[in-house]
Amino acid sequence: MKCRKCREKAIIYMPEHRLALCAACYSPWFLDYTERTIRKFRMFSRTDRILVAVSGGKDSLSLWHALNALGYEADGFYIDLGIVGRDGYSEQSKRRCQELAERIGRRLHIVRVAEQVGAPIPDITDLTARQACSACGLIKRYLMNRYAWEADYDVIATGHNLDDEVAVLFSNVLNWNRGYLARQYPVLDEREGLKKKVKPLVYATEKQTTVYALVNRIAYIRDECPYAVGATTLSYKAILAQLEHQAPGTKRRFLDGFYQIRALFAEPEAPELIPCVRCGQPTTTEVCAYCRLIEHVQRRRGLLSLPAREIETLEGSESAADSAHAGISS
Repeated sequence: MKCRKCREKAIIYMPEHRLALCAACYSPWFLDYTERTIRKFRMFSRTDRILVAVSGGKDSLSLWHALNALGYEADGFYIDLGIVGRDGYSEQSKRRCQELAERIGRRLHIVRVAEQVGAPIPDITDLTARQACSACGLIKRYLMNRYAWEADYDVIATGHNLDDEVAVLFSNVLNWNRGYLARQYPVLDEREGLKKKVKPLVYATEKQTTVYALVNRIAYIRDECPYAVGATTLSYKAILAQLEHQAPGTKRRFLDGFYQIRALFAEPEAPELIPCVRCGQPTTTEVCAYCRLIEHVQRRRGLLSLPAREIETLEGSESAADSAHAGISS
């Protein structure tokens, strides 16, 4: 197959675009495609300072590289989760981010969950009732927002791609999660202490970001997070991939169709956000979920040094306290 633009040998064929491209023509196309998405949703301007959440994977690193190539002022933000795993997952991820930061000459901010919360993600899952992905998501959202404010960034950019967004949308529709549907959009504007968040790769497939990373020789971690194995979204992605194969463009049509009717899921009144009495970050409750998580981790760590009988007594009262927060979001 030949490149549609220069007639050289193509390295990728995108049936949803009816487009084949060679290595030399692919990056300019990808950059233009990303730029058009940024403009379509009015994500940010050339004067904005952008904080890119990077994980060491192909999507976030490709986004950071692309924004730099497009001339935007974008720095990286890496959260060290402290996941050791078989091959030192977090350490490898951090190394990939550091390598790209040095290559493109941009600053990489690094924060460590163990220092911020008091324990790394693996320990947090053992010390609390939260699943790893739930705790990780809560911590990431909190730290990204807080750091963006402290370092005076205008917008937070994440590397969510089309496959990610459609899988989440599919899940939310199957379960009719109205609140999540109301908030699913490539741009969440700044409000009441929450920084603006954007997804510039929302129309790029996982295949497209992978090819961009390979063409530009971006080293990225290829292993999935150990805690993502068996996640429901992976099953949804497989189902949607079959639909896309049968009818190219299905994912984009599904997502764009939802954006057209998204207003139907808007909540009559958005929950009022107030400053957390402990950390000052926005929340819907007196104490935010992040601060409650830290308190819980510290309390559980304290229990480890107590006799078994005392632990049983304290855990009983803790369960009663936790039940009082059931159903309360932050």
